[in-house]
Amino acid sequence: MDVSLIIATRDRCEQLAHCLKSLVRLEFERSWEVVLVDNGSTDGTARLAKEFAATAPVPVRYVYEHKPGLGNAHNAGVRIARGEILAFTDDDCYPEPDFLNRVWYAFADPSIGYIAGRITLHDPADHPMTTIESTTPRTFRPGYLVSAGSFGGANMAFRRKILVDIGGFDPWFGPGALFNAEDVDAAARASAIGWKGEYRPEVIVRHHHGRKASDIPQLVKSYGIGIGAYQMKLLLEGHQFLAFARSVYQVRRRFRASRRSVLWEPVGAITYTYLCLSRVLGRRGVIPSQKAST
Repeated sequence: MDVSLIIATRDRCEQLAHCLKSLVRLEFERSWEVVLVDNGSTDGTARLAKEFAATAPVPVRYVYEHKPGLGNAHNAGVRIARGEILAFTDDDCYPEPDFLNRVWYAFADPSIGYIAGRITLHDPADHPMTTIESTTPRTFRPGYLVSAGSFGGANMAFRRKILVDIGGFDPWFGPGALFNAEDVDAAARASAIGWKGEYRPEVIVRHHHGRKASDIPQLVKSYGIGIGAYQMKLLLEGHQFLAFARSVYQVRRRFRASRRSVLWEPVGAITYTYLCLSRVLGRRGVIPSQKAST
């Protein structure tokens, strides 16, 4: 199998139905499959997946993952996916017809380990946050900082071997888990082990998220906490002091883009530090209750 397209979903049957319809328009002459990860849905997601699999022009694999969080859901998809290249999009996105061809071509360079693509706004009435509209290609050098906001999980792809080598996505990260930023965290760990990445604006999905201005403050808070945790992980677990320093140095740029998000970053950093210390102390028996719960 050349490419697996992995889509995680939770209780969003209506959005998923529109996403699946868009997949029928994909044009790709090589072998590929769709992997649907049901992250604990209680609606008609399982039925919809079964119906889609019965009529889809390509193999469809369905897996149920009860542990919440997009990191857990993506890991469940990776475990059953058979593709050499693992592409990811969201259940409220519509890939362009040439999406898979563009993804495959991006990995023609064997030094490329991961890519991110362009995320455009499907409905002009929606808030533009969570889109990446840049039309300028970008290279993420090995060992260099992958900046938050430069890499979107709604349109990303990895070589399968790289996700295996880095141990998959962090279960602490991703919507539905403790911190956002599971996408940039995985890219940073791929960079840390020596892989080059790219932002490829010709790889396009349209994001139909439906968020309005009133939804943004909570999203800004979530992203800010996730960025803070990501930065602290670079330092505490990745031992990437230079990347951590660069990210902190970029606070002024992020402050200009979103003051509220930056103000939440220390909360994420402190929370992540506390959890890491608790995990270490728990393993040493200082906090028996936490050890028992892991």
